[in-house]
Amino acid sequence: MNLLIRIIVTAGLVFGIAHFLPGVHVAGPATAMVVAVVLGLLNIFIKPIMVLLTLPFTIVTLGLFLLVVNAIIILLCTKIVGGFTVDTFWIAMIFSVVLSLCQSIIFSIIGNDK
Repeated sequence: MNLLIRIIVTAGLVFGIAHFLPGVHVAGPATAMVVAVVLGLLNIFIKPIMVLLTLPFTIVTLGLFLLVVNAIIILLCTKIVGGFTVDTFWIAMIFSVVLSLCQSIIFSIIGNDK
């Protein structure tokens, strides 16, 4: 049940952020739900590998390179999910930061623990 709530909240945030952020396009609520699931799977399986491979850059930049990794995950999601597009790398970076901040705020408000 916890996972379903997290996916629905993430899908709503993806749909809402795409509505307000120029350069991010989502075809509809069903596409936003697919984006939420794919982002979750990419964060589980691909992101740890990317973080491990880019560890020297992350250490040198004091963790700021993780923003680049998050943007790459968003761009990878656009390649996988049809109907979800992000125009540029910088928009993907802004989208990932806004999505992460909004998720943190919403999940702390509703008290959804892992």
